[in-house]
Amino acid sequence: QVQLVESGGGLVQPGESLRLSCAASGSIFSISTMAWYRQAPGKQRDLVGSITSGGTTDYADSVKGRFTISRDDSKNTVYLQMNSLKPEDTAVYYCSAEVKIGRWSRPYAYWGLGTQVTVSS
Repeated sequence: QVQLVESGGGLVQPGESLRLSCAASGSIFSISTMAWYRQAPGKQRDLVGSITSGGTTDYADSVKGRFTISRDDSKNTVYLQMNSLKPEDTAVYYCSAEVKIGRWSRPYAYWGLGTQVTVSS
């Protein structure tokens, strides 16, 4: 099957930066859209941003200008560069990838288990 593993979370002060990574592994034929979501305590999981296989990105208004998504298809990895972090960015961050396991298979969305990001002074 397919596994997604996030890394890079941690505790930072307001204004600092973090870079999250999410590596996909397993029976992968191709990956189309990759995305980052986040879920704060007591809140729903929200989309942070996404990147298509062609490199087109889209971001939530709350992170535009501060966060950047990129991908390295040679490593089946998506990144989330987070700058100028705010306390309200505190959440568990999850990555998702639409994966085909074969040429004729339908894409399926796989999820990682998440990584905690805490922004606090």
